[in-house]
Amino acid sequence: MIYTSTLPDWLAQVAARETHIAIIGLGYVGLPLALLFAEERFRVTGLDIDAEKVATLNDGRSYIHRIEPEHIATAKKAGFRATTDFAALQECDAILICVPTPLHPDHTPDMSFVTSTVEALAPHTRAGQLVVLESTTWPGTTDELVVPMIERLGRNGLRVLRNDDSDDSLEGLMVSFSPEREDPGNLITPRREIPKVIGGVDTRATRAAAALYGAIFNRTVAMSSPAAAEMTKLLENIYRCVNIALVNELKQLCLAMNIDIWEVIDAASTKPFGFQAFYPGPGIGGHCIPVDPFYLSWRAKQFNQPTRFIELAGEVNEAMPAFVVHTAERALGREGKALAGAKVLVLGIAYKRDVDDLRESPALTIFELLERAGASVSYNDPFFDEVGVGRKYTLKRRSTPLDRVGEFDCVLLVTDHSIYDYEALVEGSKLFVDTRNATRGMVSEKIVRC
Repeated sequence: MIYTSTLPDWLAQVAARETHIAIIGLGYVGLPLALLFAEERFRVTGLDIDAEKVATLNDGRSYIHRIEPEHIATAKKAGFRATTDFAALQECDAILICVPTPLHPDHTPDMSFVTSTVEALAPHTRAGQLVVLESTTWPGTTDELVVPMIERLGRNGLRVLRNDDSDDSLEGLMVSFSPEREDPGNLITPRREIPKVIGGVDTRATRAAAALYGAIFNRTVAMSSPAAAEMTKLLENIYRCVNIALVNELKQLCLAMNIDIWEVIDAASTKPFGFQAFYPGPGIGGHCIPVDPFYLSWRAKQFNQPTRFIELAGEVNEAMPAFVVHTAERALGREGKALAGAKVLVLGIAYKRDVDDLRESPALTIFELLERAGASVSYNDPFFDEVGVGRKYTLKRRSTPLDRVGEFDCVLLVTDHSIYDYEALVEGSKLFVDTRNATRGMVSEKIVRC
């Protein structure tokens, strides 16, 4: 354990791979980040309040599909360990916070994970440490929430370094914001190729964070402030949210006009400028796109600024599960069956293809709406043998084998996992409702596309 007193010493420690890094929150963001640092020979301590996750990692096992046990074993050889004890932070030089930032039922930010984390870590901070918030949040969180909490709860009147200090001394705590840019299921873009945006409370924090992240990412992007970095993350995801809402609305119009929206998107994509393809679906999922627009619209209200465009996009996307259920109901009606009492198999409950991630999945909403309408609902997902109780869902059932598709009145494709044999599924089903265009090119009276 080497305590540094100046920024040049801190940067030299990073270059020598002597920096001890703590990562709080060992989920879909924190665990891959810990493994990247371990690959670069940094000593990493992972911290999570979930004792089961900690035990799993310390046993050399993984709970995330795309992370193999071999990755955990390699990291352990490099010094990685997991713990539930926040006192371990006293030994660390950098503390990276990767905890959830969900929404309350009324669509206001739920900052409880961030605040409880800062409350727990603050008593274990010391001068010369770097604290980085990676959790997606509203612009101003780092300056207005995290910094005051650390200074109020930290030991011995510890202060956060600000730009009014002109030298390179580290007689306080460095604090930055650097948004995560994970894309679960993306096997094309290496994580190292994703530029890391960084906004420090002062220039020392920015330089320290840039050096640290520069050890595992090929490019870092320094911002003028934490708020600018926080807004950058929101812009990225709101851009996607708005464009997905646009194609979801156009899909419904094209269905009414008997036009294939997918053919239209493909044709528009041939334009070499001014167009980027986005694709419709049964709704949006994951931690970012369904959540981030509401973080910004909530914050905008504090400045008396309307965000009508953003809020409308959110409304369109949130309405898609109901549109899917209505489509299935009409399709069943044409077969002389009512949705109430119908047996429905939902194919795929993960929020996107080929990931073991349920966060904000539209399938969960579709499942709930179907049951509310009186349908008997089952699911199949190769990434979830069983699903119990979690945030916003109570399923308590096991995945149904695919050889039973013929028992259902309707098979409803929500998540288009690549493992599915769609020709066989259509052949074996009575009615196949496709929300992902997985059956494109197939001709069958059983298929209903929506």
